Formats: sequence, structure tokens, C-alpha cells
Amino acid sequence: MIITDKSIIITLAVPVFLLLIIVEYLYGLKVGKNNYKLSDTFTSLGLGLISRFPPMLGIGLQGAAFVYVGSYLNLKLLPLDSPITWIVGFLLYDLSYYWMHRMHHEIKVLWATHSVHHHGEEYNLSTALRQTSTGWLWKWIFYIPMIMVGVPGEVFVTVAGVNLVYQFWVHTKHIGHLGILEKIFITPMNHGVHHAKNAEYIDANYGGVFIIWDRMFGTYISERSDIKPIYGTVKPLNSWNPIWANFQVFYQMVQDTIHTKRVRDKIKIWYGSTSWRPDDVIDNKLNQNPAMISEKYNPPLSKEQKVFGVFQIFSIVILAASVILTAGSQTYQETGIFGLIFLLTVILTSSILQNKENSFNTQLFVSSGLILLIFSGSAVSSTLIASQIIMIHAFINVLYIGIGIPIQRYTLKESTN
Repeated sequence: MIITDKSIIITLAVPVFLLLIIVEYLYGLKVGKNNYKLSDTFTSLGLGLISRFPPMLGIGLQGAAFVYVGSYLNLKLLPLDSPITWIVGFLLYDLSYYWMHRMHHEIKVLWATHSVHHHGEEYNLSTALRQTSTGWLWKWIFYIPMIMVGVPGEVFVTVAGVNLVYQFWVHTKHIGHLGILEKIFITPMNHGVHHAKNAEYIDANYGGVFIIWDRMFGTYISERSDIKPIYGTVKPLNSWNPIWANFQVFYQMVQDTIHTKRVRDKIKIWYGSTSWRPDDVIDNKLNQNPAMISEKYNPPLSKEQKVFGVFQIFSIVILAASVILTAGSQTYQETGIFGLIFLLTVILTSSILQNKENSFNTQLFVSSGLILLIFSGSAVSSTLIASQIIMIHAFINVLYIGIGIPIQRYTLKESTN
């Protein structure tokens, strides 16, 4: 959630999130219930880390809007030094989150930014990190009333951070029913229903911390013993590309707006229900086949792709950390360039994991270019930690693709002769 990104709670929690993902993966292997796939996990981490760059670059209106409302429209009903303020702030934030989340599932233009979080067809802790990079467009609007009634900025940022951190642990299948807690709080069982695309589970359980809002407003659905949740979106993404993940729904909306004939429908496409499309643009061939709903997108990977993919998972975490933690020593331009390099890194790796033609050769060419770019110092300072990490990463890519893979293939050829 973009508006909470400046909370120190989120920054401190990220290493813990990554550690817990590793623990969950190892536990799944041990009990024979591993639900991690290399490409899916890389995509989740990549999308989550990419989503950190818009707030770093100050993209969006939320900061200015909050300052204005807090300065000129603030009713100042809640003093900072009162414990009641923190309790009310926490409850108000979760209630606001409920309506923000619900509207993002019910209105098409809002769904276009939120759908990224639901593309994952596996349900594990890495799914929690699969975040949108376009949420800054309008999520903040739903929290304006909190600022107006006087929730202090310190309280708002803190409760927002706690709320978001809480939501991480509920993205797992290794925790079953929790009894009475499920009647009050969001848990892995009832949040798993929220991520399911089965017709019986669609549009339910929107709360962040508390499930009581769903019970109050009629959107609560419990998991049925006879219907196993199938995760993902009704219209599958079928891609690991982060750009397509963020703009798939936008693209469809633009296409529908162009091709539908009625002016009324051209407008309704943007504010209408997420499931609605004009009759004159619906292609029956694109309608989902119920028999195929459980099929998962998972292109087969060679040994070279798997080795490269595992290396990239750890690399993008280190690369993003080097940029985020040393942002104070970078110029705005340098941070922007690092963001573009990071995005390009994720795109190129996703291309390799999708078996795109010449994807390894493209990666080799780009990595060589990045080495020259950083070494020249023309775009970013070569003395920055992030610059040095990028250069090391690019150099290892060149060695593996240019030397390692040919050796592996030659060895394999010789062993089969």
C-alpha cells in the first residue's frame, strides 16, 4: 500500500518477510506440501520491490493532499497524547481499508491498479509482496476522512504500517482454522477465500486486520469443505512480465473504450463493475472455460534457466536494498535511473523464465551495456554502493551467460555422446 511506505515499520519488516518466506518454503519441502514455484516467486518479489520506487521518487498526489487536508480541513478531534486516539486511529484505518479494498474489487478503474496483487496462482507468503506500482493514483483518497477528523500524522503512519505488516502472515496455506479468532480477525483461512477465483468465493473478505467489517456489511464468506480455493484472477495474466501485470486491465479498458460504439458504454467501462464489458466488444473466444479454471501458467524451465532464476531472486533483493537504503546519498536522477535499471532487470529475467526467443542473448547484451554505463560514470556515480552492486550483478550475468551456460551445454553434450 503506497501511502504507508514511509513508515519505519515497513522498512524494518522487509528482512523479516524475506526470512519467513524462506522458512515457509523449507517447511513446505519438509512436510511434502511445497507450493512455491521459481518463476511465480521471482515475479512476486520483483513486483513488490518495483512498487517501492514510485514513493521513493515522490510520484503521486497523496503527500500534498494529506498536507493540505491536515492543515486546512482538520477538525482536530483526536489529540496525539491520548491512548484513545491510537485505538480509534487503528480502527478507523482498518475500516477505511475495508472500503478502499472493497471498492477496488467492485469498480473497474480501481481494479486495474489492484489486480496485480491477485494474479498469483500460488498462495504463499511471497504473494503478500505482489504489490501494484500504480496504487498511488487513488488509494489515498479513501483515507482523507481520517485526516479530516484529526488523526495525527504520526498515528496514521504507525497504524498503517502495523496494518500492512499484519496482512503478511495471512498469505499462507500452512495454517488451518483458528477457531474463534476467525470471527474477529483476518486469518489465513478467510483471506485465502479472498484470493480464490471460484465463483462461490469471488468478492469477499476485504478486511485488513478485522473480519468484523465483512460480517457487518455482508461480504463475509467462509471456506467450504467441498470447494477447494483456486487462486488467481478470473482472466489469467499468463505472464511473468511486471509491466503487463500492472497494465493488463488498463489495456483491456482502453481497447474496449476504442471499439465499443455507444458513448455511454465508453464511459461506463471505467466506472462500471469489474465483471462488466460492453456487449459489442466481448470476444467469446476470450471467455474463460470453466474446465480450465484450475490450470496454472508455468512454462517449463531448463537447468540453465533455474540456476539463473535462483540467482536473480537473491540479486534483485540485494539490488533493491542497496538503492533504498542509500537513497540519501543519491541524486533524484540517480534514484530514477536505478529504478529503471531494476525494472529492466526484472523484465529481462521474466523474459528468460517465459522462454522468450533470444532472451539470454538480450540479457547478455544489456548486462554488458550496464557495465560500460556504470564504469563510465556518465549517468550515475560509480562510487555509489548501488552502482557497484549493479556492476557486480551485470558482470556475473555476463560470466554465466557467456561462459557458464556454454560450458554446461558442452559438458552435457559430451556426456550423452
